[in-house]
This record gives sequence, C-alpha cells and structure tokens, in this order.
Amino acid sequence: MSSKNNQDPATPELADTEQPFISHLVELRDRLLRIVLVVAVVFLALMPFSNTLFSMLSGPLMAHLPKDSSMIAIEVASPFLIPFKLTLFLALFISIPWVLYQAWSFIAPGLYKKEKALAIPFIIASTIFFAGGAIFGYKFVFPEAFVVLLGFSDETLVATLFVKDYMPFFRNMLLSFGVVFEVPVIVTFLAGAGIVTWKQLLKFSRWWIICASFISMILTPADVTSMVMMLVPLVILYYVGVACAYFISVFQKKPAN
Repeated sequence: MSSKNNQDPATPELADTEQPFISHLVELRDRLLRIVLVVAVVFLALMPFSNTLFSMLSGPLMAHLPKDSSMIAIEVASPFLIPFKLTLFLALFISIPWVLYQAWSFIAPGLYKKEKALAIPFIIASTIFFAGGAIFGYKFVFPEAFVVLLGFSDETLVATLFVKDYMPFFRNMLLSFGVVFEVPVIVTFLAGAGIVTWKQLLKFSRWWIICASFISMILTPADVTSMVMMLVPLVILYYVGVACAYFISVFQKKPAN
C-alpha cells in the first residue's frame, strides 16, 4: 500500500489551518516593518533638531524652577541619550496615524462591513483626539502641576532635578492624556459597531465617574490639581461619546430614501 493511502486523514485539515496562521504572521511582520520604517524616517528627520526639541519640551518645567536651579545630568551619556530618546518618542508620536492605519488594516479582514466602514473616521478621530490630549497635557496640565509640585521650594529647600527623571514624567503624562482623550472615539466606535447603545452608556455613566477617579489618581502625579485636570476631561469626553452614540442611533433608525 502506498504511503499516500496511509496518510493521516486529519493532515490536510491541519495544513489548511496552518496556512492562514502563517499568512497572518507574515502580514503582521510586514506591517510592523512598515511601522518601523516610517518611524525611522521621521526620527532621522527630527534628529538634527533634538536639542532644540528638548529645550522646547522642557520649557514648562524650566519656567517654574527657582532662579538658581536647573536640571542636572549625572551620567556621561545623558546629554546625548536624553535628546535621543525624546526624539525617538516624538517620532513614534508623529507616526501614530500610520500606526493606527496599519493596525486597522491588519484586523479589518475579520470585521463586518459596518465595522469596516468606520475605519477612516476612526483613524482620523483617534489621531486628532490623541494629539489634542497630549497638547492639553503639555499646555495646561504641566504648568499647573509644576506650580504645585515645585511651589514648596525656598531658600532652604532648592529644587535640583535630574534630567533623566524628567523624561519618564514627560512621556508618561503625555501618553496618559493622549489615551484619556480617546474615550469618546472608543465609545462612539462601540456604539457604531452595535456593541453598546447610548442608553446602556448613559446608565453606566455613574460608574464611569468612579472609574475615571481611579484612572486619574493612577495616571497623574501626587497632586490634586493634576488629578482634577484629568478627571474633568475624562467625564466630559465620556458624555461627548454618549451624545455621539445617541446621534448614531438616530441616524441608523432613519429609513433609506
């Protein structure tokens, strides 16, 4: 009897399941490479301005330091590494629309037609709200947070900060406010995809205020000002998402002409 006749009947089925899995891995690799390539191009374009960018983005802190205070680099490589890391972070930040597009393109084949129709609006809205949250944090929250956190400095307690400690603070706060401002986009997408209704979202709102309070406490420094300045947008933006969900339900109920 030939080996062909002795073949396990389950083997073709396993081969059929392995092929899509491998093709998904190949596609994921290709999309990750595209993301890395674009981030690298943006990074190389920004690198000549790394020191200028660092001076600009550390402005909110430097403006509130006492006259005799400054940020200190205690490691030999810090004057190079800190602007380098900041520029890399900004390159990734600027590339977010491309990252979102690649992520959406990867998962789109598994979505329904109605969900696919939300792709472009979702990417545009996500980019705008993420950038808006980061700008809000940089322009309004950072200065107020530094006023509170550095307000206890005096002649006997002069603030001397290490430059390597500012970068994690800056990065985490910027990302936190960017993600927080995605709330209406996520809520609207869930409503548009038919996963939740505006009535369910409105009913959940009282619990959302409690959740938003915990999120604000976790993501902000240990001062009430920063926490409130994150809590208020979290609550307002949630209700913006509920309003968008309501209008989506009204639009979907309208009969087609």
